[in-house]
Amino acid sequence: MTDRRPAVVRVGSIPVGGGHPLVLIGGPCAIEDEKHALLTAERLAAIAAEHHVPFVYKSSYDKANRSSIHGYRGPGLSAGLRILRKVRERVGVPVLSDVHQVSEVGPAAEVLDVLQIPAFLCRQTDLVVAAARTGRPVNVKKGQFLAPGDMRNVADKILSTGNRAILLTERGTSFGYHNLVVDMRGLLDMRALGFPVVFDATHAVQLPGGAGDRSGGERKYVPALARAAVAFGIDALFLEMHEDPDRTLADGRPLSDGPNMLRIDDLPRLLAEVTAIDRAVRA
Repeated sequence: MTDRRPAVVRVGSIPVGGGHPLVLIGGPCAIEDEKHALLTAERLAAIAAEHHVPFVYKSSYDKANRSSIHGYRGPGLSAGLRILRKVRERVGVPVLSDVHQVSEVGPAAEVLDVLQIPAFLCRQTDLVVAAARTGRPVNVKKGQFLAPGDMRNVADKILSTGNRAILLTERGTSFGYHNLVVDMRGLLDMRALGFPVVFDATHAVQLPGGAGDRSGGERKYVPALARAAVAFGIDALFLEMHEDPDRTLADGRPLSDGPNMLRIDDLPRLLAEVTAIDRAVRA
């Protein structure tokens, strides 16, 4: 990617950046219930361990930016954080989730190892600064409307609090209606800011609002984009994953981000591919 190595950010005991091996961040888009979260985290952690990949579990307690008022959002702040705490304690992996409002930041920081700022909210100064002031690592997703270099302004907001534990995530750029594209050059541009770079291969294939009352997605492109991004030298790969992304919930509603989530059964092969690429790049 470049000879300049970004600063190391520690997520629990896991070092991200600074030339350390690729890290996997992943899990279902939204929390369904405690049993599903624990089973999924255990399975993903086992697969990651088999491939010697450090793993951070991700799932959202509230997807506050659904296309429709009827879209599934998750169990909410209190129940969701309780479930994520159990995942952290029982499975023994760090946990990450989105924060959408300043009022969520305090409770979330008591449980989460990483606070994530959603792409749509990456310029919300009060939210970004509140997350930074907790001292927790902050993962900021680049807005679909921003140039990669514009993330310097977001990073400066976090740095203003004295917090240097910053992760910057690429998740695609708006390209006309209902479409995103990934300009891999942006990974270089964000790396040049001096912070570890994450690539979100699943949201990058999302078709925002493409299914009318929800977003569509093109899952088939996830592996290829993941391989390309790892070849560019990213520090962590972000994948939303589910055992059956196309199924519906008990009330008939589709899963959040189902069309772009990766099937967990497809993870072992993808990890084998990207870890081989990662080793070659770092060599």
